[in-house]
Amino acid sequence: MRHLSYLGILLGCLVCVAPLAVAVRRSVLGAPARLCLTLLATFVVFTGWDLYAIHAGQWSYARDTTTGLLLPGRLPVEEALFFIVVPFCMVLTFETVNHILRRRGSRADTRGAS
Repeated sequence: MRHLSYLGILLGCLVCVAPLAVAVRRSVLGAPARLCLTLLATFVVFTGWDLYAIHAGQWSYARDTTTGLLLPGRLPVEEALFFIVVPFCMVLTFETVNHILRRRGSRADTRGAS
């Protein structure tokens, strides 16, 4: 089962952060094009960086913690998923905090006006 470690960590990230999607569904999931563009930019930059490092012999992955499925350039599929899952979780977390702060700010404004 150790070969599923990386995938398990990614799944854990999604499970922990997924409930936040309910709180911010309008701001993040309501703008799918913007979210996809954000994830695509991150994916392209960091995948390119990893592919270069792998090719140059500066970076490698523990084969016993990955499934062994490799994308072109010897990039483990888990690493490609990492560049989607982690930024997605970060965006959800950021948008949730932003949503809560906006709500608190609007309540404070309403209370101060009384």
